[in-house]
Amino acid sequence: MKSSRDRRPKEDQRASDTSYSDGGGDRAPQTLGGGRERLVREASRRAREYGIVFAFAAIVIVLSVTSHVFLTTRNVANILNESAPVGIMAAAGTLVFIAGGFDLSVGAIYGIAGVVAGLLVPHYGPEVASLAALAVGTGFGIVNGLLTTVGRINAFIATLSTGVIITGIALALTGGLLVTITNGTLLFVGGGRFFGLTILTWVWIGFSGLCFLVLNFSVLGRYMFAAGGNAEAARIAGVNVALVRSIAFGLSGFAAGLAGVLAASQVALGDPNSGSTIPLTVIEAIVIGGTSLFGGEGAIWRTVLGVVLLTLIVNGFDLLDINPVYQEVAQGLIVLAAVGADAWTRAGTRRSAW
Repeated sequence: MKSSRDRRPKEDQRASDTSYSDGGGDRAPQTLGGGRERLVREASRRAREYGIVFAFAAIVIVLSVTSHVFLTTRNVANILNESAPVGIMAAAGTLVFIAGGFDLSVGAIYGIAGVVAGLLVPHYGPEVASLAALAVGTGFGIVNGLLTTVGRINAFIATLSTGVIITGIALALTGGLLVTITNGTLLFVGGGRFFGLTILTWVWIGFSGLCFLVLNFSVLGRYMFAAGGNAEAARIAGVNVALVRSIAFGLSGFAAGLAGVLAASQVALGDPNSGSTIPLTVIEAIVIGGTSLFGGEGAIWRTVLGVVLLTLIVNGFDLLDINPVYQEVAQGLIVLAAVGADAWTRAGTRRSAW
């Protein structure tokens, strides 16, 4: 017995078949349009993921050609050392972003860590003072995590508020004064060098490597991607999103404390306001590295390139004796490009889903 399709006139069958194959009917324009959307979306994704590589390479090439000092061992070591404090915080901050969070308190934690270490080191020695500062930083990070998860406070507002509170505490501890660090061991940690690089630089390299391993080769890393990509789906799958995000915030607080202690030991001063501009720089580096503002996507190695890229801009302007006002313009344009690529990729994904 013939099917209903076989009983139709042959002309109708041919007309129906061509609408799916050679461009006839309504399907062909949709397919072509969908193909263009996919190409645009894929190009945006590639720009977000690998644009930092091309931008980094371009700046290195330009500075290498225009300045004979740029590629000297001393200048490269200085670039890495200047990048290290922000780099340590940006590595942990990438985990926070990927997990779906946002941290504006790292600058305040950075400042109070140096203050705590400076105040305690004359009485308890460098080991206890440093551990106390790290504990303070980690504790404030966990508080941020609890406020944003259990307390359900928007991460932007929560961390902005805790940053103000932490800075106030640091000012109260010091009376608004700088804390001088004179302990020889702690000063050695700040000024010591191995193989031409400062201890601070080596700590940044090691900590970034640790964050890379956690993110890419651990269950916690997979949970961070899941929590930031789709929190509700992650919960249904059994992921404790609140715990994962609190851990990320705790690591961010630890990183800010670590960077604060090491930076204070380099300059032999604990300054409550030393991290006032750091949060924006950290966020710039993370975003320039292609980590999504919306969570669920990012990479540590790209954040590292983002941190160094920002330092290269400052270094290059100094070497070429260009008005430093234009540094802000250059950094702002790069951030806009990175955020734009992220937004276009997200918009393309939503359109394809509809």
